Amino acid sequence: MRGVMIPFRKMHGLGNDFVVLDGRETKLGLTPRHAAGIADRHFGIGCDQFIVMEQPPPGADVFMRIRNPDGSEAGACGNATRCIASLVADQLGKDRVVVRTIAGELPVERLPGGLWRADMGPARLGWQDVPLADEVDTLHVPLALGPVADPAVCSMGNPHATFFVDDLDALPVAEIGPRLETHPIFPDRANIGFAQVMSPDHIRLVMWERGAGMTLACGSGACATIVNAHRRGLTGRRATITMPGGDLVMEWREGDGHVLMTGPVATSFSGVLDLAAYAG
Repeated sequence: MRGVMIPFRKMHGLGNDFVVLDGRETKLGLTPRHAAGIADRHFGIGCDQFIVMEQPPPGADVFMRIRNPDGSEAGACGNATRCIASLVADQLGKDRVVVRTIAGELPVERLPGGLWRADMGPARLGWQDVPLADEVDTLHVPLALGPVADPAVCSMGNPHATFFVDDLDALPVAEIGPRLETHPIFPDRANIGFAQVMSPDHIRLVMWERGAGMTLACGSGACATIVNAHRRGLTGRRATITMPGGDLVMEWREGDGHVLMTGPVATSFSGVLDLAAYAG
């Protein structure tokens, strides 16, 4: 027996893709199992993150709830933030909206050329903020595995570790990514970035995302990368970060320490789904 059919939209930012449901008017009763089933690329619709728009608290235009493909909840997703902001801005007839997540408020503004700039808030640099299991210097974490070592870490509403490497193409990311994600030094697991600095204003990046695996792009990962690269003296505060899905322009603003992310959004298709089909 079919249940209630619910509209959905499939969106992406640089190939980092999302299934988006609107729960602002009606509570959908979604569970982590629903999210995992819908995110499955073989038995569901398939996505890197599962997004639900909810009623906003005061001061925001929408609340965005984020779940990874394994059903776990995430605090931040930069590419999804731009996607949701574009939907809400068009609905409200505005060029600037505020997206609230469990990690805080994220102002997003429309720019010419179909681009959106999101203020992803300040990078958190304390070891407790990431969090790490032990009190260590977040600029040089004593962690090594195979060909990578000595990451810098920070939190962008979710934990990130950035390994700087000489040859990105030579790394066995699919092999070492999941082992680093679940390393005991990260009690909440971590997003793992592998970055090759090409010039003071250009970085190549491949991400292994916590709960999602390798993705074509990761907005919060790009945020962490510009922060950690500048802290290491490898780049300026502004750089283009090239990921397999395309480019984001990143800036770690000096005045307040906020990280600004500029990039495109796209809608792949829309449809309806039977929520009852994903309850098991």
